[in-house]
Amino acid sequence: MTSRLITPQLAELFKQYPLYSQDGKKKNAICQCVFFIGKVRWYVLEGQPEGNDFTLFSIVVGLADTEYGYASIKEMESISVDVGYNLPKIPILQDKSFKPCPIGNIPDERLQSFLSDMYDREEA
Repeated sequence: MTSRLITPQLAELFKQYPLYSQDGKKKNAICQCVFFIGKVRWYVLEGQPEGNDFTLFSIVVGLADTEYGYASIKEMESISVDVGYNLPKIPILQDKSFKPCPIGNIPDERLQSFLSDMYDREEA
């Protein structure tokens, strides 16, 4: 599958983290990569090829609600923002500086608030 977002390196990495492989790990689930457009972030935990597409499981931050969800790479690659002024449309990109780490260690206040709401109440 040819993909702008799923590089050969990411495809290889996701072989170790297919869908459902981190169920129950909560804040200790390893975030494999981050995609972004504007202030929206996809903190990707798992992924695998499905037919001629690639499905990701991530936490999406920056839309109306922060939530866990599945995303199609083909759909993500079709999204862009028209900023006007005859400038090129801005596509979803990968944060190339991100290194895999536990989702609970990522310094994003919106993400950590979501994780605390999800899991800290369970533990109390």
